[in-house]
Amino acid sequence: TTPALLRLREAMPQTHLALLTHEKLADLWLGHPAVDEVITFAPQENIFRLARRLRAGRFNTALVLPNSFRTALEVRLAGIPRRIGYAARGRNWLLTEAFAWRSDAVKMQKRSVANIRQLIADAEQNTQSNSLLPASSPRSHHLFHYLHLVAALGAKPEPLAPQLAVSDAEVAAVKAKFTLPDTLLIGLNAGAEYGPAKRWPAERFIATAKELRSRLNCAFVIFGGPADNALAAEIASALGQSSSIPHPASNIVANLAGRTSLRELCAALRACRVVLTNDTGPMHVAAAVGTRLVALFGSTSPELTGPGLPGDARHRLLRGAAPCAP
Repeated sequence: TTPALLRLREAMPQTHLALLTHEKLADLWLGHPAVDEVITFAPQENIFRLARRLRAGRFNTALVLPNSFRTALEVRLAGIPRRIGYAARGRNWLLTEAFAWRSDAVKMQKRSVANIRQLIADAEQNTQSNSLLPASSPRSHHLFHYLHLVAALGAKPEPLAPQLAVSDAEVAAVKAKFTLPDTLLIGLNAGAEYGPAKRWPAERFIATAKELRSRLNCAFVIFGGPADNALAAEIASALGQSSSIPHPASNIVANLAGRTSLRELCAALRACRVVLTNDTGPMHVAAAVGTRLVALFGSTSPELTGPGLPGDARHRLLRGAAPCAP
């Protein structure tokens, strides 16, 4: 969404832009140049209470980025006179301007178990039937969905790289808090939601890090959420115990899994020269704070949801050959 919001700010420099987001994501938007105000909602918050809060803001226009019925209903109940979004899920009557999907948009679909099994069987027989998605054009990436909507408000539809704001002071503070060494930092992000289907194996991360350590004077920063603690500890232990460098393991490996706030995660990702990562939320955050990536895609599509600006030469996107992907 950030390229669209940056274009909207460019087109409307004097307009008050308020962003409605889940409370757990609010800190992503601190200091963002496109946003004047962040309004948060809590899990399971009553829709009528939220609508009343929005009504108090006396907004003129609502740009509804998600395609859900609820998001359109929220702004309708809030009495916002102009409501713009994509036509979807029987919600068109809630919008004043319901836009059809772009002709070059590719919608994600969930494969059935039977379809997945058939694709694997076909691959084993060297036949090709991976036809759920049409061929992707350069404008298939999801960031173009939102640029198309802001164009209705007079913004330029040309793409920009996703951007999150992190200050030098925040980077210095996170390096001091977690005692990150003043050397080349390489991030390792081995976790991912939805289980092993989106995860490169831990032993591959370990082997890659050992090879890098044999060639470079570097240290590693391990990222992850609380659910990744065991995975991160496994990687940290393997790298710390195997190192022949005569320094404490803490100078070689910093395990930050489950230890950072959202802002600290942003700053620690920016502190890294490059991050080796699965297809995850932190992957997108790292690209948006300006860090180079080597990103691994197995079950998902980099054409539709790759990090950063599509085609950005700073990033390397490596794709597996799973027959059922995406």
